[in-house]
Amino acid sequence: MDLGTRASSTAVLLSRVGERIRSREALLVEEWEDITAWASDHVIAGPEGVATITEGYLDTGVPIAGPGAPLVSEFALMELIAVLGRTPDGGKAYVGRVIECAWRLPHVYDAVVAGRLAPWRAERIADLTRPLSADAAAFVDRQLWDASGVGWAQLERLVTEAVLRFDPEKAEAERREAADNRHFDIGEVDEHGLVHLDALLDAADGHDLNQAVARRAEVLGRLGDESSLDVRRSKAAAELARQDLALDLLVPDPDTGEVVATVPGRKVVLNVHVTDTTLTSDTPADQAGWNPVGRWEEGRCPVTSAQIREWLRARHTTVIVRPVIDLADHVPVGSYEIPGRHRTRVILRDHTCRFPHCTRPAQRCDVDHARPHAEGGPTCPCNLVPLCRRHHRAKTHSTWRYDAVMPGTYLWTSPNGHRFRVDHRGTHPVRTNRAAEPPDE
Repeated sequence: MDLGTRASSTAVLLSRVGERIRSREALLVEEWEDITAWASDHVIAGPEGVATITEGYLDTGVPIAGPGAPLVSEFALMELIAVLGRTPDGGKAYVGRVIECAWRLPHVYDAVVAGRLAPWRAERIADLTRPLSADAAAFVDRQLWDASGVGWAQLERLVTEAVLRFDPEKAEAERREAADNRHFDIGEVDEHGLVHLDALLDAADGHDLNQAVARRAEVLGRLGDESSLDVRRSKAAAELARQDLALDLLVPDPDTGEVVATVPGRKVVLNVHVTDTTLTSDTPADQAGWNPVGRWEEGRCPVTSAQIREWLRARHTTVIVRPVIDLADHVPVGSYEIPGRHRTRVILRDHTCRFPHCTRPAQRCDVDHARPHAEGGPTCPCNLVPLCRRHHRAKTHSTWRYDAVMPGTYLWTSPNGHRFRVDHRGTHPVRTNRAAEPPDE
């Protein structure tokens, strides 16, 4: 292929890419217009209508944009988000940004509809204006009559000016509260069993911590650790943590005054899944049927068995072993109350809330009887499902429904007949003509 032919081919390819981008953005603009129309049809107007009885169940108006934007039906919003294929929190934020533009930033919204402003840029603007008062948001919107020409730094300065103009007390309060944003966070565990730290400290505290880590890293080097300085600093920070865990602390209960002695050291709960292929030998021949991968519930990630052994070997570690015989086993009890062993099995089986696209950890969820206990549903892991509080309410008080196809697999039906299969592989829309039919009376 000569240079001229190659250049021509590249030009055609780039032309196709550009055309697809324009088509994709046109479809997204149509989606924005549909969401705006949907919001107009599902407004719960006025403070007195925030909580209303609709068709026999409790519905709640939720604010998902800034002051002055409408409250929309909570249960209807759940259905829209499920159809959009977004997570509950991410979908709520996305719909809120569209409503923010449509009701509080009309110049920005018009620019999106006219094709002058990419929707993702408008979403960024909406994120910045959502906390503003109605007057401040209107001021920002008036300055954005040609929003496509505004850079991020200029936009942030514009928002700051709006706050200072229309809400000076808020600006002063934010200045005084800046120190309360200090934090020390540990991020998600990566595939190698490592984590990133993110912290904002008082300058003096940061200096002291840096000095302590530097001293320990130097001592480790003098004691023969040949790791790089960065690695030694990482180990030094861990040594500081283990020194604290090794302390016997007497802590008074703030309510009763009772003095509680903490148990020193790291605490590890090891859930051992016992199956007919479980092997404990370390010989290569036996390891053919052995799964070398574990799951760290706290970090919500897989880890190697070698790393688990390293964690268990750390000094001052307390190990609690819980054998899990069969997560699908049927062990019903006669009461409505759910025993701790049942809740543990359900958490280990499902891991997260089982509503479509929800990722809230099962440890933080309610445990719902799929078939109500009052209707003969057993209190048994086969009839128990983890649902976060928000989606437990939707199942109980709205017309959202699900069937437990098998333990760990659920078929949800939305108020307007859209269906979703939720299992360990995620959420999958079920393609039927049901959505075209009117909902059951």
